[in-house]
Amino acid sequence: MINIRQARRTHKTAEINISPLIDLVFLLLIFFMVTTSFVKETGIDVQRPAASTAQLKEKGNILVGISKDGLIYLDRKQIDIRSVRAHIERCLAENPEGGIVVVADKATRTGLTVQVMDQCRLAGAKNISIATSRAGGSE
Repeated sequence: MINIRQARRTHKTAEINISPLIDLVFLLLIFFMVTTSFVKETGIDVQRPAASTAQLKEKGNILVGISKDGLIYLDRKQIDIRSVRAHIERCLAENPEGGIVVVADKATRTGLTVQVMDQCRLAGAKNISIATSRAGGSE
């Protein structure tokens, strides 16, 4: 005859090991983080001038924003015209192949835009562009 007390002691409860599941979730998270492309923005909203010869650039760029009030932005932070060169040098050290895109409002003074482009050139940038919207298009 089987002793009931002894049968209860030897009965093991089923356990689910979730360690492989957690490993899989972390691997998927890392995969999606690596394959996702991040969009950099200047941190300001500008009205771009229209150009009928505007071209789309696919390569990763360093964006410098200039507001209509003459404020300069890089990586969502306001910077002074005197520090543009140092910031661009740092960005080019991180991304040597990156081009500079100046995103200036259409009401921005031309002289300030030229100063920013000059500072970018002095920082060692080879490829400097001005962001525009297509003529007849919205952006």
